[in-house]
Amino acid sequence: QVQLVESGGDSVQTGGSLRLSCVASEYLNNGNCVGWFRQGPEKEREVVALIKTDTGRTRYADSVKGRFTISVDNAKNTLYLQMNTLKPEDTGVYFCAADQGEYSVCLFAQKQYTYWGQGTQVAVSS
Repeated sequence: QVQLVESGGDSVQTGGSLRLSCVASEYLNNGNCVGWFRQGPEKEREVVALIKTDTGRTRYADSVKGRFTISVDNAKNTLYLQMNTLKPEDTGVYFCAADQGEYSVCLFAQKQYTYWGQGTQVAVSS
């Protein structure tokens, strides 16, 4: 059972930046898809960004393209999300997730992801 632990959430003003981290208890460079999802107040959980650990190929939700960057440090078993030019609509709980490495493509569908962290809170004020 892979454990995922997020950190880095905080309260910032519009236009600010944050970097989220997610440490995995096991090595995840076997073609795993890992990524970030978020759930805003009274909203459903949605995908933010995904990365395939062996190829480095990334996918982003349209709402964060050009502002957020996902990256992974396989040596440290750590996933990052650099968030710039934050907006109030970015507010929410951010979750780290990973699949079991059985997919060739990182899909937006949440059912692909077996392992989930507990989340870290991001609040962006106007």
